[in-house]
Amino acid sequence: MERPVAVSVRRSPSLPDYNTSTSTLAFDQHFTTTLKGILLQAEIICGMLVWILVGGTDYFHLPALCWVMFLSILFWILTVSLFIIYLTGVQNRIPQVPWTTLSLCINCIATALYLVTAVVDALSVNQDVRGRHNYNCWAASAFFAFLTTLCYAGSSYLSYRTWKTTEEEQ
Repeated sequence: MERPVAVSVRRSPSLPDYNTSTSTLAFDQHFTTTLKGILLQAEIICGMLVWILVGGTDYFHLPALCWVMFLSILFWILTVSLFIIYLTGVQNRIPQVPWTTLSLCINCIATALYLVTAVVDALSVNQDVRGRHNYNCWAASAFFAFLTTLCYAGSSYLSYRTWKTTEEEQ
């Protein structure tokens, strides 16, 4: 029988431990608790409910609901993108983009178009028989569309205040 050989490993105390992480993305932990962050989260959740509720029905028979789907998904993607940009602090690393003006434009356009979408969604509810699946989903999506409109209006107001402050400083 052979005996196991013990090998001693010696660490060199002169070598410092380096952090090998190469991530350059920052994460603003407090952004989600600000009013802007809360409104963006509400827009994402309510907007997602709008297109999920409409998407789970036979919406493609009504061109008005196709408009609702298009607009709700478009602004949902834009809002998720803005949320990620603000959460990771990209707006601080790319100062060439006028982020306050961009945010103001997106929010104002979203408010106006989502209001039209919410009205179209609400008017489309009576295209089906009350109590059926399509009717219930379309009614719920109309409610969340109006709620999303209010969230975008709040974000528009905050964006306007931020834009006005930055314009006065220049």
